[in-house]
Amino acid sequence: MDNNHEESLFAVQRRSGDIRTTVYWELSSTKDIAETSADIQRVDQRDIAEAAAMLRNGGTVAFPTETVYGLGADARNTGAVEAVFAAKGRPSDNPLIVHIADLDALDELVTEVHPVAVALMEAYWPGPLTLVLPLRPGVLSPLVSAGLDTVGVRIPDHPVARALIRASGCPVAAPSANRSGRPSPTLASHVLEDLSGYIGGVLDGGAAGVGLESTVVQVQPDGSVSILRPGGITAEQLSAVSGAGTVDNTSAEALDFTPKSAAPVSPGTADLNAADGEFPASAATDKNPAPRAPGMKYTHYAPRGWLGVVDGSSPLRVAERAASLLQAAQLNGEITGLLLFDEHIALYPAAPAACVTSLGSLDSPEEAARSLYAALRRFDEAGATYILAEACPVTGLGAAIMNRLMKAAGGTLIDAG
Repeated sequence: MDNNHEESLFAVQRRSGDIRTTVYWELSSTKDIAETSADIQRVDQRDIAEAAAMLRNGGTVAFPTETVYGLGADARNTGAVEAVFAAKGRPSDNPLIVHIADLDALDELVTEVHPVAVALMEAYWPGPLTLVLPLRPGVLSPLVSAGLDTVGVRIPDHPVARALIRASGCPVAAPSANRSGRPSPTLASHVLEDLSGYIGGVLDGGAAGVGLESTVVQVQPDGSVSILRPGGITAEQLSAVSGAGTVDNTSAEALDFTPKSAAPVSPGTADLNAADGEFPASAATDKNPAPRAPGMKYTHYAPRGWLGVVDGSSPLRVAERAASLLQAAQLNGEITGLLLFDEHIALYPAAPAACVTSLGSLDSPEEAARSLYAALRRFDEAGATYILAEACPVTGLGAAIMNRLMKAAGGTLIDAG
């Protein structure tokens, strides 16, 4: 089937799907639920059992993980996986990550595991690390791997997620539980905002602890580690296990960081489908291959307004350039937004934008990661049409934060000098 036609079909299915009501399960304790596996004793086992039954019967369920909320389906059931693509409006050549509850389930899915991959699993599973491994033929729906001979697998570090997967008795394919292209959900309310009425149910387990998706890596035959998507496990953490000089960031850094125009789309002319989270996909070819992992090919994580990332030689230069652009945008009739860090607030004039949001301190990238997607959604709530975000250092977790900002901005980087 032609890929563009398939995308249109998915979009139609999402808008006119048979699901009319999304079941909402609020777990008995949504505070600090991801701290230890013992926390599972405080949640409603009946709700998890109902959600697991929905998965077994071919339904879709959004559930909490330590990274973001995932939209789960039985990875072996093509109809269920199609429902995930339909609900999200997701390009069909964008592979899904398969979540398992225990290491014992891995042998059923993959044919071999490199010793370095084993070492990474021992160090960071359960946790925000996805490993791309050789797929065992015939065990999963071909939609999960987008026709590739590999599959991304991880064990989430969240007791509710693992309890749900274990109770369902199936490997769970789960991208983020949002419309494709939109900021990922870190709260159940974000899921309902995007997908209510289009999915079977939502398990509310409180706020995600990490706030960014998992790091996706592939171990090469020589033992080197390719980062396909930066995330909750940093390059430095990977190197601590695989060895110095063995981690390759090339694929993860394959974004266009060339400075671009600071001019937004004119008010009222933005593509309505793109604003609704649907982004056009082109068929996979030799020149335009299917991505090896989620987050590598398409615009992701984007607010509805135009977004640019401002970088420069000093925080003052960044603030001056951003303030000037925001003022010009306001005069042009834009509703403006500014995403910045606490240390730089004093560098801006009073009320530099209609909506100003801080990611916290540069000294706490963990806080910035947890706050990022909720901050981008806040601009939507404010109706912002022109948004500027400060760049951040690309060391440690900052590499993943900057990756998400640049993907959300479609690669638009504004050089402040």
